[in-house]
Amino acid sequence: MKLLPEGEQPDRKAERYGFGALSDAELLSIIIRTGTREETCLDLCRQILQRLGGSIAGLAHADVKELTRFHGVGRVKALQLMCITELSRRIWKSRPEASLELITPERIFQHYREDFRHLKQEVVWLLLLDAKCRLLREEELSRGTITASLISPREIFLRALRANAVSLILLHNHPSGDPTPSREDREVTEKIRELGKIMQLPLMDHIILGDTRYCSMKESGYL
Repeated sequence: MKLLPEGEQPDRKAERYGFGALSDAELLSIIIRTGTREETCLDLCRQILQRLGGSIAGLAHADVKELTRFHGVGRVKALQLMCITELSRRIWKSRPEASLELITPERIFQHYREDFRHLKQEVVWLLLLDAKCRLLREEELSRGTITASLISPREIFLRALRANAVSLILLHNHPSGDPTPSREDREVTEKIRELGKIMQLPLMDHIILGDTRYCSMKESGYL
């Protein structure tokens, strides 16, 4: 197995200069640990990053099957790499659940962006709030293109009643990265808004998340 000279090993470099001095490939190599007969662990990590788009963010779009195509990456190493994405998402989102106040669309976007930004299909969540706009519960409603056939208004309000919610927010992503509302987005929003009036469970907002920006249906005048 091909090894780096001791003075060039990333773990030694981290001990001497700190983890902030390491490149993305060097950080990954500390986790993967071993290379192959033909290339060092660091070379392997550089190859992985290059083929995943040139940055560490590419890991978020990869899966175990894709990662094990790299020579030198078995199932265990692939799972280790996937854990990096999940850990980073959880660190970003970590907060006291009960005290989360969903006051503004910007705050909601910042809180949930890591849950949605790397998904390859549309996912719709329901956020159930108390009288002070604090989060009671978050629940996934559907996966796939947002349509009235996939999102059941009856199911939405049944969940809200079970949670003793006072209001609700719809949240979903556009995998394209562009959060501009589609016709289906607007139709679903209007339908839930009207039923919310009847049920006295108002739809406070429907927020569409893109990669780096969002669209609040309320701020945009659709709600």
